[in-house]
Amino acid sequence: MAHIRCDFKSKVLGMNTSMTVILPEDVRMQDVSVVYLLHGLEDNCSGWTRYTLVELYAREYNVAVVIPEVQRSFYTDMKSGLDYFTFINKELREVCTHFFNFSKKRERNYIMGLSMGGYGAIKCALTNPEKVNGCAAFSSVSDIVSVFKQCKDGSRKEFDAIFGPSVSNKDNLFYLLDRCRKKLPSFYIACGEEDERLFHSREISSALKEKGADVLFETWHGEHNWRFWNEAVERAFSYFFKEMN
Repeated sequence: MAHIRCDFKSKVLGMNTSMTVILPEDVRMQDVSVVYLLHGLEDNCSGWTRYTLVELYAREYNVAVVIPEVQRSFYTDMKSGLDYFTFINKELREVCTHFFNFSKKRERNYIMGLSMGGYGAIKCALTNPEKVNGCAAFSSVSDIVSVFKQCKDGSRKEFDAIFGPSVSNKDNLFYLLDRCRKKLPSFYIACGEEDERLFHSREISSALKEKGADVLFETWHGEHNWRFWNEAVERAFSYFFKEMN
């Protein structure tokens, strides 16, 4: 596998940013599936490759992986800040297609993420379901409205900058799901049994199933940490790509 640290200029963000890219070798990029893998609140584009075996899993299933960087933005077009959701949901795909010649076909595109990144992954999948074949969310912060209402002190200041005085409908996963009229992608949802965010995964899984989506929800012994996410991303790759090999 080729392992690339790519620094590039984002027009949407108006600044240079980074992504880690893992590419299969000796194969046309048009013929491989691509996983856009989103990081959590305290990470950057290096976390997934530093703390998990995601490159090994990519090799086993012959898929490309793109790990972008969004700081602590919650994958949102911020009220007082930059348009990180537009960057992830639109510009990043265009940049990667230009740089690496990835396929634009829905069946070749997947998005996954942990915690804050799980929220971002589901948000992308519900905003443009026609562009995503599969979505995986690990320990995701799915009920952003309840988290927003409960946050205080330093988090309150940060959330006000991100969302403003309240969470808008475009950032509410349950609103997006309720209003979605297009065919939904398949979903893999996982969360540790000892994770305090477990109820988020249960709620979004139930809502997705009620909407008619194909959903696999799994929970096992684990906390909100890399040990759990390493196993979760391996299971997600197996779920989506095992039949392709």
